[in-house]
Amino acid sequence: MCTAVTYNTKDFYFGRTLDIERSYNEEVVVTPRNYLFKFRHTKEINNHFAIIGMAYVANNFPLYFDAANEQGLCIAGLNFVGNAKYNKSVTDKINIAQFEYIPYILSKCATVEEAVLETENINITNTPFSSDLPPAELHFIIADKNRAVTVESVSDGIKIHKNPVGVLTNNPPFDMQLFTLNNYMKISPKSPSNEFSNKIELNSYSRGMGAIGLPGDLSSNSRFIRAAFTKLNSVSQDDEASSISQFFHIMGSVEQVRGCCEVEGKYELTTYASCINATKGIYYYATYENRQISAVNLKKINPYNKTLIRYPLLNKQNIFYQN
Repeated sequence: MCTAVTYNTKDFYFGRTLDIERSYNEEVVVTPRNYLFKFRHTKEINNHFAIIGMAYVANNFPLYFDAANEQGLCIAGLNFVGNAKYNKSVTDKINIAQFEYIPYILSKCATVEEAVLETENINITNTPFSSDLPPAELHFIIADKNRAVTVESVSDGIKIHKNPVGVLTNNPPFDMQLFTLNNYMKISPKSPSNEFSNKIELNSYSRGMGAIGLPGDLSSNSRFIRAAFTKLNSVSQDDEASSISQFFHIMGSVEQVRGCCEVEGKYELTTYASCINATKGIYYYATYENRQISAVNLKKINPYNKTLIRYPLLNKQNIFYQN
């Protein structure tokens, strides 16, 4: 279970939580411009936009969970179990395996508009990466500083939904997630007025009562509603430190705490939360065990390298003792 969010201040920010009961030994991975992308069904690409994001590297191929390219285009893939459907190769489309979709789009496209046009010509195939890594059932949020869309490969084809809230979680399909916001139109950051009845006097006895009814459980649809409310009402200054701080607070509204969501004897937790300054190419992250924010700057790396550049996550808790 995961949540992805977009955020604009002076710069454009994009990030997600990865909520899962295990680690994939994920790393911050930079794919430089001259890394050779070999795809299973279409021609290779040996010169492309540089990419930075969180990935599991297998056989020297970056399997990105979320990433941005040097043009400021961002993508995250989130669990969409039971609804995601991929296909066999076809002759009238560009066949891209599910695990290739994020790097393929980010290597070629600079904007959401370009990504949508590219996706309209794509068939996402059910080709496994390996016998140990079958296709993950995902849907995707694609965003730049101007707009966001959700891409879902389902039984009746690829659906591209406008995403006006800039938020995505898991099931149900995105159009159903978006529709449920209608049930919460009375939720407000302001103190409520008495609309219960004019025949009885009712008063606010606490701050925050305008948000009574905002779901607090860990289900994907509830996290979508809560993240949308938090993000859309968020207020921060537009400098970098304030923007990053605010973004991680937004993600904190949906983080998973070990012990609260049991999965077959294990516990789902927020293994990491990311925040990409897509304008400047800086990837920030914090992990469950290390709340300190760490960063990797794409602009400080030689973009013309031919090999992946990998940064293992700093998972050991780092506490600053003031005395």
